[in-house]
This record gives sequence, structure tokens and C-alpha cells, in this order.
Amino acid sequence: MKALVLSGGAGTRLRPLTHTSAKQLVPVANKPVLFYGLEAIADAGIKQVGIIVGSTADEIMEAVGDGSAFGIEVTYIPQEAPLGLAHAVLIAQDFLGDDDFVMYLGDNFIVGGITDLVDGFRADRPDAQILLTKVSDPKAFGVAELGPDGRVTGLEEKPEHPKSDLALVGVYLFTPAVHEAVRSIEPSRRGELEITHALQWLIDNGRDVRSTTISGYWKDTGNVTDMLEVNRSVLETSEQRIDGSVDESSEIIGRVTIEEGACVVGSRIVGPAVIGAGTVVTSSYVGPFTSISRNCVISDSEIEFSIVLDDSSLNGVRRVEASIIGRNVVVTPAPRMPAAHRFVLGDHSKVQISS
Repeated sequence: MKALVLSGGAGTRLRPLTHTSAKQLVPVANKPVLFYGLEAIADAGIKQVGIIVGSTADEIMEAVGDGSAFGIEVTYIPQEAPLGLAHAVLIAQDFLGDDDFVMYLGDNFIVGGITDLVDGFRADRPDAQILLTKVSDPKAFGVAELGPDGRVTGLEEKPEHPKSDLALVGVYLFTPAVHEAVRSIEPSRRGELEITHALQWLIDNGRDVRSTTISGYWKDTGNVTDMLEVNRSVLETSEQRIDGSVDESSEIIGRVTIEEGACVVGSRIVGPAVIGAGTVVTSSYVGPFTSISRNCVISDSEIEFSIVLDDSSLNGVRRVEASIIGRNVVVTPAPRMPAAHRFVLGDHSKVQISS
């Protein structure tokens, strides 16, 4: 069995971060979200992985390399434009051959991995298996309709009038039957080859399309709110580990990771939180669910429920929360403006001013 990982999207919902960085490499608990997916694939016993890359190909390739760090063998497959998930399957056919495969969206995050799902698929081998989860706003997702027996009867991509609240999670499993499906469909009104259309083609042609509804944690990390929520979820499973230096005047509370080379001086760190290698925290407060990456400087500041990327600094800032701060960012207080009052007052006026 092989894996096809999609890492070619532009990440428009995470701009301006994704103007200069691939959305799949934005870190969660100081590790790129893409890496969690690759680790889950390796844990499921899959070794051959094709990665679809687009305009951020160089950055993805530099971060992942040949895959040996994850225990996998990586083949990079360029996609000229984000033309849909089914298009990704279409252009990957030479790599996939006649093997079954799991397709994993590189910016998705699933707690617990995919091992059980892959094992079940290997045992039963339906033509396709999809993951579903209940969502509050199904209009924003691919949506599945199930029959009385629980089998998939229909799928729609971002429907105006959803027929259910069951959204497709970004993990799909296929036999080679899907290749005929992706060759048989036409682009949607969005100009893309939709994977929901390919799945519907399989259903309409009598193929076995099954679903698993998950109740565990899943997020599409395509926007700031979801990135922060995934960061919170990962940090909640962390343990305290202090490999860097913490002086006697500092206070470390709860599950805090201080990576090697980090330095905490005269500060209060309340976990779960992680302080990256080479980062210096001085006279500051770092609150729960905060990930501060490598070589940052946090001085005389307060921050919580946030993500700070490499080489950034906060100096004299109160207070930062629910934020994502990119690489090489400098945050300082605005200059104080002199207090003044300006009037044009008519005759016999009476004015009261708080001093």
C-alpha cells in the first residue's frame, strides 16, 4: 500500500503567513503540521509516499527531504496548479500504479493517527473508504449522504443546501478502481476535478464505497482559529521536559517543555507550553497553550494561547493572546503620544476635563 500526500495548496486562509511559507509547514507545538501526517502514515506501516507539490515545492522538499527521517521513501509529484484532489490522483497514477493507497491532505490533523483505518481497509478492501465527522457548517466541506444501511449514497462539494451534517475528513483510502473514476469526471464549476465527483462516479457505477464516522479530534488547519485549536490539542498531551536553563527567580508551572539551548530568566511559564531551542525569555509571562519556536526573544512581555515562529521577538508588549506571529517579526509597544486637549469654545462655556 502507498500514500499520496497533498501539499500543493496556496493556503489563502492563512495569509499573510502563507505569502512566504507553505501552509503545511506552519508549526503546531513547534513541529510542522505536515510532519504529523507523515508520522501517522509511517506508523500505519506505509513506506512509499508520493507528495504532491506546487508553488512551495522547494520549501516542502527541503523540510521533508528523502523521507528517511520519518522512515519512509518520498517521491515528489509536481502539480502545475491546484486543480482539485481528483486531479492530484490523476497526475500521480504512474507513482501509484496498481497499488491500494491512502490519500492524506497535508494540512489536516487527526488525533490517534490512521493505523486502525488502514488495517481495516487492508482486511476488507472496498473500492473506496472515506472518513466523516459531524460539523456545524457543512456548507464549507464535502458532504456525504448515507442510506438507511449506513452506506454512502451521495456526495456533494460545498453544497448550498447540505443534505447532512457529515463532512469528509481529509483522509481517503482507494483501490486502483479510483483511477477510472478520476478519468471519467469533468471539472466542476470551480474548474477543479473534485474527489467527491470521483466518489459519486464509483457509487453510480455500483462500486463499494464505505464510510467511517469518527468522533475523535480532526481539524483542517487552514485558518488561524483552527491552527490555534490544534496547537492547544497537541500541547494538552505533552509532558514536562526541561532541557534548557531556568534561573532560580523563574517559575515553571505544569506541562512545560524548555528545549535544549533555551533560557528562561525571571519569568513565569504556565503550561502546557513549549519554548524552542535558542529562545530567551526574560522578565515575561508565557501562558497556557503557547508554542514559541526557535531563536526567539520574549522580553518584558505577556503572551498566551499563541504560536510564535522562528527568530521573532516581543519586547515590552502587554498583552498578546490568540495570535500567530510569523518568522522574523518584531513586536514592540507603539510610541506614546503626548496627552493634549484641543478646543474651540464659544463665549461663556464651561468645560470639565479629567486630568
